[in-house]
Amino acid sequence: MSAGLQGAIESAPVTRLHEHRSYDPADFAVPTGREEEWRFTPLRRLRGLHGEAPLPSAKVTVEVDPAPEVNTFSAERASGQLGRTFIPADRVSARAYAAFDEATVIVVPAQAEASRPTIVTVTGQGTDGAAFGHLLLQAEPNSRAVIVLDYRGSATYADNVEIVVGDGAALSVVSLQDWADDTVHLSQHYATLGRDAKLRHTAVTLGGAVVRLAPSIRYDGPGGDAELTGLYFADAGQHLEHRLFVDHDVPNCRSRVSYKGALQGEQAHAVWIGDVLIRPEATGTDTYEYNRNLVLTDGTRVDSVPNLEILTGEIVGAGHASASGRLEDEHLFYLMARGIPFTEARRLVIRGFFGLLIDTIEVPELRDRIARAIEGELTKSLPGVQR
Repeated sequence: MSAGLQGAIESAPVTRLHEHRSYDPADFAVPTGREEEWRFTPLRRLRGLHGEAPLPSAKVTVEVDPAPEVNTFSAERASGQLGRTFIPADRVSARAYAAFDEATVIVVPAQAEASRPTIVTVTGQGTDGAAFGHLLLQAEPNSRAVIVLDYRGSATYADNVEIVVGDGAALSVVSLQDWADDTVHLSQHYATLGRDAKLRHTAVTLGGAVVRLAPSIRYDGPGGDAELTGLYFADAGQHLEHRLFVDHDVPNCRSRVSYKGALQGEQAHAVWIGDVLIRPEATGTDTYEYNRNLVLTDGTRVDSVPNLEILTGEIVGAGHASASGRLEDEHLFYLMARGIPFTEARRLVIRGFFGLLIDTIEVPELRDRIARAIEGELTKSLPGVQR
């Protein structure tokens, strides 16, 4: 682990950090920043999303372009369809659940195989007030689908994304946070995997002033397989935070976590928390988590905290790794020695750093869009280029 990492120790066991849950915001104290789960988050920049005071309403639109095989509709909280597979894990999540007006529900019918991705576009209409949302993504047994969540525009927004993967189903969810520079977004993704279910969850965070995304995984039957990948690029003044929790409480399940980020500019801040809990009953668990950060300029901060708690010795494997550092000189020298200019060599090395993760995204247009966005980011940290 690089000495450039700060705050790389959590002060409480994973079990204790994730034991308190409630649908009622009042059951959570207003965060002060001293709590383990809030100590890296800039509370003063959250525009009151974590507080008690009422907030003026703002508009965020949700539009769905479903695959032909996929069903989509709206549902109210009282419908009984929402909140059955999760209980909010923090005050903002509980506030979002209590405050949303109408949820968007996407259902992949049993045995169906979607012929193309379903695109959900969430667009902020301004930061004069706050908005709250809820999405339910449900893959029924033995179905196959890809769902893209595309966040854009300007907003002060908190939402919950409820992901249910039925027995034998395979679901890929790509969440792209491509907000305008003035956005504050706090989001919890709660995923439940059935027997022999597979979930690939990809988080790509490029925009926003403050973004805090917290995916969590729980298993509802043996044989569940979760792949969580992420990519983020923090510019000057941006705070990008990803907090993951994988709760192994069922035998013979698998999880893999792989996140990569880059930072550039004064006060760019990236936070990655990877909590994995293997409970006593989760024999046969196979898990590994990895985070790597590439620092491109001075003045940035990285907090990377992998945390693994194992409560049974009967596992297939468990491990974690975390590293942070600058571009390796030998890689640049190798390319420059072959006549490649510094700027191009630097671009090639960084493209390679992110390339494997981008290639796992199952939507070609999205791969191209993300690659172009990263190319654009790279120009900002070159000498003589102003943000």
